[in-house]
Amino acid sequence: MDSLNQFFIDYGYWGMGLASFLAGTFVPFSSEAVMGALLVTTGMDPMITVMSGTIGNVLGSIFNYYIGRIGSVEQISRWMHVKEKRLVKTRDYVERKGSWIALFSFLPAFGTAISISLGILRANVWGVLLWTFIGKFVRYVIVAYSVMALR
Repeated sequence: MDSLNQFFIDYGYWGMGLASFLAGTFVPFSSEAVMGALLVTTGMDPMITVMSGTIGNVLGSIFNYYIGRIGSVEQISRWMHVKEKRLVKTRDYVERKGSWIALFSFLPAFGTAISISLGILRANVWGVLLWTFIGKFVRYVIVAYSVMALR
C-alpha cells in the first residue's frame, strides 16, 4: 500500500473524510480503496466510516458546484482539465433534468462534470446537496457492505 493511502488510514475517520473529499472533487483519487483498507485492517465502525466518507465526498461535490458557479465552461475546462465537450454535454443534460441529477454525481468520470454543471446552471444548492448526499451515501453503503461481506 502506498504512503498516501497509509496517511489516510492512519487518520481513521478523519482520513476517510479527507480522502472522500479529494475523490469528490476533480482530483483523481479512490476513496473506496481507503474505505476498504480501513474496514479490513482496523476495528472502525462501518456506519461511522460510511458517514465520514459520505460527508467528505458531498463536500467535495459541493466544492465542484461552487467552482461551476464562479467559472464558465471554457475556464473550467482549462483550469480543471475536464474536456469542454464533456462539460457542455453534461450541462445540457443536467439542464433538462434538474437538480435531482445530482443523485448520480457518484459516478466515476461523470460525477465531477455533473456537480460543476449544476453550479454553472445555478441549480438550487439545497436540492443539489440533498440528492448528492443520497447518491453518495448509497454508494458508500454498498462499498462497505461489499467489503464486510468479503472479510
